[in-house]
Amino acid sequence: MVGVIFLVMTIMPVQRMHFTSEDSRSRTMLITILFGLFGILGTYTGNAVFDSVANLRAMVVISGGLFGGPVVGIGAGLIAGVHRIVTDLAGFSAWPCGIATAVEGLAAGLLCMRLGDKALNWRIAAGLALVGESLHMGLVLLMSRPFPDAVALVKLIAPPMLLVNAFGAALFVEVINLFSRDRERRESLHAQIILDIANMAVSYLRLGLSLETAAATAEIIYSRVGVAAVAITDTRDVLAHVGAGDDHHLAGRAIRTNATREVIRTGESTFMHSSDAIGCNHPDCPMTSAIIVPLKKNDEIVGTLKFYGSRTRPLNATLYEVARGLANLFSTQVELEEIQIKEQMLAHAEIRRLHAQINPHFLFNSLNTITSFCRTNSERARELLMDLSLYMRRNLDLSRGFIPLGDELEQVRSYLAIEQARFGDRIAVEMEIEEGCEAWPIPPLVIQPLVENAIRHGVLGRKQGGSVRLSAGRENGHLKVTVADDGVGMDAETLDRVLSREYADSGTGGIGLHNCLSRLEHIYGSQYSPSVESAPGEGTSIVLRVPDRS
Repeated sequence: MVGVIFLVMTIMPVQRMHFTSEDSRSRTMLITILFGLFGILGTYTGNAVFDSVANLRAMVVISGGLFGGPVVGIGAGLIAGVHRIVTDLAGFSAWPCGIATAVEGLAAGLLCMRLGDKALNWRIAAGLALVGESLHMGLVLLMSRPFPDAVALVKLIAPPMLLVNAFGAALFVEVINLFSRDRERRESLHAQIILDIANMAVSYLRLGLSLETAAATAEIIYSRVGVAAVAITDTRDVLAHVGAGDDHHLAGRAIRTNATREVIRTGESTFMHSSDAIGCNHPDCPMTSAIIVPLKKNDEIVGTLKFYGSRTRPLNATLYEVARGLANLFSTQVELEEIQIKEQMLAHAEIRRLHAQINPHFLFNSLNTITSFCRTNSERARELLMDLSLYMRRNLDLSRGFIPLGDELEQVRSYLAIEQARFGDRIAVEMEIEEGCEAWPIPPLVIQPLVENAIRHGVLGRKQGGSVRLSAGRENGHLKVTVADDGVGMDAETLDRVLSREYADSGTGGIGLHNCLSRLEHIYGSQYSPSVESAPGEGTSIVLRVPDRS
């Protein structure tokens, strides 16, 4: 009975430890002292026999060594063993008992170092206890005097000590494993909750912290975490409050609680267990506990995430870890929102750079063509001026993020009207657009520059000219656009050079295929990188795939 009580008393503080592979000096020292003290306690779990004590020390130091490694094993063994030698209960078997205890702890620790997590096995613990206690009995016979008393002692205590310590060590190790598995299960559940909430809230937080995005995010958290209320703030105001206390913690109003202001000031997470610590000035506030975690962007505090507890829904350490995990993910998402804004600004800057390349070149040649028609065909010159005006007007509106395919095609038609007026029969164009595709959203300036390249560097490279075919249609949920010509074409080396960033930035390559094609890959991902095929004398074909943004 005493042994059972001792086992329970030993397990209770041990199960509160963090059962992880992470190690530190302070943790190792704490575990060593804990197992050493309970090893001492194990000395007093039996009755005095022949001026000696039947005990459960082996169970404790073996479990400590298998759990904490050589330092814990030998440390706990020495603490318990030295105590056995120097106490009033020393008796004639004190030295064999003390030495055996230290050796058992060291052996368990060495097994832990060799086997790792596999050492925490009840079979290993039981076997080590049987071997260790057998060695213990052998040392008693070898070192204790008078020898007849040593023999009588071993005959009396060997069977119960072998069995009890082996059973106790096995049970102790299995209980440690049980708590370890339970902790892993709870941590896995916490991670799943955090990821589930993050996946649902990411589309809102991507737009930044506002009254609308905070309200949607708080609702998602409140519906999945068992707390009395969830709140999100910026550095001055409550952006959202869902749950208990929503009659006075109002969105759009100034922060009421002193604790929230303190977290914003210090940037440190806090867990408060009383209404006074929360510091709400409303007399009927139902909050009895609170977890407040800062939200950061580039190491700057931009707000807080708060869990509130009440008498019927108290908070705990698990919810504290959930709140911290969510705050870290939300902070990352807020930072990504700023990066996304910068990427959009860079994309617009790239479009403006394309305008700077396209407009002077095209405008100069177009005006020359129209000037020549003014003398010979004034009506035709008027039509071309209208096409040029339409083309330039659309160019001014291409800085927005996406445009319908139909707008880009009108841009292409305006461009072709001027080029065909300039070069006549040397340019033939065929356009085949599947019905219903005109509304498909695409980035601006990805088709017209390709048509221009097909004419300038493909068709016009031949004395007799050639044809350009532009087609667009649906394929496997995507918009497939093909720009093909039967011009001069390119060999593989020339194609690689034309597609290179250096060629695009040199200014000698005109608009540059790289500028147009790389934008699709940047916007949609590497799987949407356009394909380009070309061969000398056979022309060039470029195929684009654009996903449906809806």
